[in-house]
Amino acid sequence: MTKRIFRAIIAVAFAVIAANLVLILGVLYEYLSNQYLSELKNESIYVQEALDNFQGSYIDYFGSIKSELKNNTRITWIASDGTVLYDSVADAEKMENHSGREEVKEAFETGSGESSRYSATLAEKTVYYAVKLNDGTVLRLSGTHYSVFILLFSLIQPILIIVFITLGLSAFIAYRVSKKLVKPLDEIDLEHPEDADTYEELAPLLRRISQQNRQIANQMENLKQKQQEFKTITENMQEGLLIVDKKTEVIFHNTSALKLLKADNVENGQSVLTLNRSECFREVMSNAIEGRHDEKLMIFEGRYFQLMANPVYDNKEVVGAVIVILDVTEKEEREALRREFTANVSHELKTPLTSISGFAEIIKNGIATPDDIPHFADNIYKESQRLITLVGDIIKLSQLDENEGIKQKTKTDLLGIVDTCISHLKQEAEKKKISIELRAEKVCINGVPQILDEMIYNIMDNAIKYNKNNGKIFISLTENNKTVDLSVKDTGVGIPAAEKERVFERFYRVDKSHSKQIGGTGLGLSIVKHGAIFHNATIELESEVEKGTEIIIHFPKYKETADYLRENN
Repeated sequence: MTKRIFRAIIAVAFAVIAANLVLILGVLYEYLSNQYLSELKNESIYVQEALDNFQGSYIDYFGSIKSELKNNTRITWIASDGTVLYDSVADAEKMENHSGREEVKEAFETGSGESSRYSATLAEKTVYYAVKLNDGTVLRLSGTHYSVFILLFSLIQPILIIVFITLGLSAFIAYRVSKKLVKPLDEIDLEHPEDADTYEELAPLLRRISQQNRQIANQMENLKQKQQEFKTITENMQEGLLIVDKKTEVIFHNTSALKLLKADNVENGQSVLTLNRSECFREVMSNAIEGRHDEKLMIFEGRYFQLMANPVYDNKEVVGAVIVILDVTEKEEREALRREFTANVSHELKTPLTSISGFAEIIKNGIATPDDIPHFADNIYKESQRLITLVGDIIKLSQLDENEGIKQKTKTDLLGIVDTCISHLKQEAEKKKISIELRAEKVCINGVPQILDEMIYNIMDNAIKYNKNNGKIFISLTENNKTVDLSVKDTGVGIPAAEKERVFERFYRVDKSHSKQIGGTGLGLSIVKHGAIFHNATIELESEVEKGTEIIIHFPKYKETADYLRENN
């Protein structure tokens, strides 16, 4: 702004100088022209009076005064018929008739006449003044003076000096004035313009700026609040969220999206296709950019992701897409587990039912002898009991999965349950000559006795089934600072390291070839696992082939009911 004011002042000063120069030259030129004409008139009058009193030849007189006239004035004597009788510059005999000249014609008519003629070639102006003498002839005096351009050129040096001095002074004044004018504007605090001490004319503008500042501040505050709300929502989403433009460049992403796609960061202008180059991801993205909603299941690094992509429109034109990424691995694994469980249940149910059906058919058809019937009946009974146990275990697992039909947790004596399980399994242990050693103290936990009984019974039952003849089982029950630990250790066949992670799966058996001989449903440790989850306990498994297995369950310590409910709600 300072430069604009400076240039404006300089331009005005230059225009004023130019205008003044033109006016001064015009006035000066006019003044000089009038002055020159006045001098010609005076000289004409003097010569006329002298001729009226002169007794000799006019031509002799003209010759005598030629050098005395100012500015080399030209003298021309013209007869009454216009013939040039004498001229101080040219040969009179060769000059044309002057009766038609304006000043001569006017002198013959009125006694005097004047005129001026401009020569473009010589850039000069010639002034003529004529008077009529007593003898009827006309005396004409003439002289030349320069035009205004010649006058300007002759004065160019002083004019330039004056112009430069004036422009320099104008520049200095313009600089000081522009600085002084702009200084109050530079000192305006745009955050608080209403407090500025400046020109009165700017008061409405400053008030308007102040109002706009308040309006913008409110809008920015609302925008920041909405942005923070949006960020809080998206950053706390477990689902990944990506927003891209029509060139597939990432406009927005949340942390979950990068975490799910195993990406460190997204640079500005980076294509979303660089985050995942799978065919499934590219196809979903392509369909969304083309304006079509699409959903697909993507498998990435061993996990399952549900991709949902929708196009974003602006004036019916696709300008980008929104992609939501859901980790559905658990859902897919549960579905696979459900399918596997269904197949296993079908298989496990089919085996005893086939046996029962076969034995019953032999008896029905009379093929069996009377001596074989008790044997067949015993087999039917055993298979029926196996079937009942299997169905019972499935029901227990279903109840643990859905938390249905389960009583509320109460203060439970864990040592009492251990003693009960030992007494129930004592006969089975004696068959294999397995000794059971118990080292325990009375401890209580928050639990459901029925479930705890199933858990401990299954662990101890496995310790007997997979133990060696004349083996040992060590049971300990101890209370620590934060947990109550139940340990069941045997000297049995052990579990290979590769199988440790799978022994808690439903229907999984380490040695499938001996599973029928050993018995059981393959659901025992699954019940233990889900029972531990129900009681907020953790399971620790240590095993070595041919040396034995130890299972330790870490239960939370007992707390009063009010404290327990407060911490778990």
